Amino acid sequence: MSWKEVPDLLAVGLLIYAFVSVARPAGGMMTRLWLAGWICIELHFAAYSFLDLPGAGGIVADIVGTAALVWCAELFCWSMDPQPEQWGSRLLFWAVSAVYTFYIVLSSLPSVPKPLMVAAASLFAIVPLTVVALTPGTQRPRSRWIGVVINAALALALLRWQFSAHGPDLQGVLPLFVTYFVCCVQFGFSSQRRLTGGFVVTLLGLLAWSLVFPVGMAFDVFLPSVQVGAEVWNLPKYLVAVGMILLLLESQLKRNQHMAQHDALTGLPNRRLFHDRISKAMDRARQRNAATAVLAIDLDGFKAVNDSFGHHTGDEVLQQVAHLFTTYLRRIDTIARTGGDEFSVVLEGPITRCEATEVASTLKQLLETPMAVAGRTMQIGASIGVAMFPDDAQSPDHLSILADERMYKAKREGGSRVQAC
Repeated sequence: MSWKEVPDLLAVGLLIYAFVSVARPAGGMMTRLWLAGWICIELHFAAYSFLDLPGAGGIVADIVGTAALVWCAELFCWSMDPQPEQWGSRLLFWAVSAVYTFYIVLSSLPSVPKPLMVAAASLFAIVPLTVVALTPGTQRPRSRWIGVVINAALALALLRWQFSAHGPDLQGVLPLFVTYFVCCVQFGFSSQRRLTGGFVVTLLGLLAWSLVFPVGMAFDVFLPSVQVGAEVWNLPKYLVAVGMILLLLESQLKRNQHMAQHDALTGLPNRRLFHDRISKAMDRARQRNAATAVLAIDLDGFKAVNDSFGHHTGDEVLQQVAHLFTTYLRRIDTIARTGGDEFSVVLEGPITRCEATEVASTLKQLLETPMAVAGRTMQIGASIGVAMFPDDAQSPDHLSILADERMYKAKREGGSRVQAC
């Protein structure tokens, strides 16, 4: 056993531990596939520590260590697929991994017949194309076709090398370069494509990782006297690991921000985000010299639902109301849950008081339509207050307060009405 791989084994082991700690809150298939990929890298270093074994032991260690590199790249590619849980994505992973592993086994064995190597090289083009062609059209994202084209180019390069029978030994380098280059390209087209630190570090790390193999071969062929330390060639691995951890942290921060600004039950913006939306809507209205409206909505009869049928039924009512409002209102408008049974709406301008009142009346009528909740038919109403910018108030707080006051006035006057002035 070679002890020079031990530092890398320990380093990757610590990275896996850190990765698990960061990935646990996020969960999801992508993080599980990333973790499986890093476990393959640990297997790679473990296998390479036995390369010095004589005879078949060294050959097996070489095959396992090299194949583990490929498995890692293919797991990363799988995680970057837009539909990783679909059977087409799973089949593509297993099929392509099998082709690469088969070729690695053949290229590691002595005296393999040339026709067999030619057939194995052809599989790089045939298998991915067949799998993608057999999957339904809805499971053929652009990134998969890019992988098919690059693997076909790999097949042509290996076939050309097989028949030229001269030059450096490409059969061990090209597959590794291509599988990581495909991974880099697919990551560039993945859902992670945002100009964040995590994305940039991971993308550059994957690109550097793919280039390690041809650059290393070039040093061996053209600069054999130049000795480059193993830590230099392994640096891209750790760069990718850091980038992925950053991506997970960025995702968690984004999730925390969303939770801080949205209601957990309905998924609507909460009061904090609503006030921010009012301010921005008023700024846009000032720039266009237009008006904008705020609606304050209080559900009539909701307390009776909670008292009679329980809070679980009340929660379902709130969710249906949120869906009702979201479906009816425009995408540019904002609907928020600002209290227990209170909702608020920002109607983006230009809009008149008459138009805002008409929208409020329609929302009231929609709420008065009987709804099916927990096997029961229920009917609620709403008291709605309307306030206009700039006619009624000049600041977000005053506009919200005025809408609330008019809503409470509508409630005092019997409820189930719209109060616009």
